[in-house]
Amino acid sequence: MTLALSTAEDYLDSALRALRDGNGYRSALDQIPLPIYVTDADGLVTYWNRACVDFAGREPELGSDKWCVTWQLYTTSGEPLPHEKCPMADAIRDKREVRGKVAIAARPDGSRRAFVPYPTPLFDQAGELIGAVNLLIDVSEEQAPALAEQAALCHRLARATHDSEASRSLAAMAEGYKANAKALRAGD
Repeated sequence: MTLALSTAEDYLDSALRALRDGNGYRSALDQIPLPIYVTDADGLVTYWNRACVDFAGREPELGSDKWCVTWQLYTTSGEPLPHEKCPMADAIRDKREVRGKVAIAARPDGSRRAFVPYPTPLFDQAGELIGAVNLLIDVSEEQAPALAEQAALCHRLARATHDSEASRSLAAMAEGYKANAKALRAGD
């Protein structure tokens, strides 16, 4: 699903208004057709909408899942991305919005989804961090061809270099890109 940035920001603004109002925020978040979830100031997931389950392929565990509703995370190059280093963790730790990142969510069934997160800290009237909200935009359709191109580029560079260590590293990177592209295509 491709969404305009303004549309994603509109959904996020709607969620932020509902969270500020307090009463009825759950029903407001449930009406948002995109995955959206809320954490406390420590990063523990306190609420998620149904779209999160559809996206993550699992039901998040309230009060147990930290930083993220997904099972596992990866970078676009295929490297594991620990939850404590994900954009939501950065947003809470640094008390700032994090934008412009892409990550790969691995689901328990083995499929993967590329997404752009919109982690946004929440503050009380006194300016104290009380939690965060995160909206996830699925960009798998756009990412699969780009990852396949990166894999091909790494393979070409690996064949062109005369440094065996660099060649092995590039070949490993290519395989990571290739695996992510294949997994994203399989998830369609």
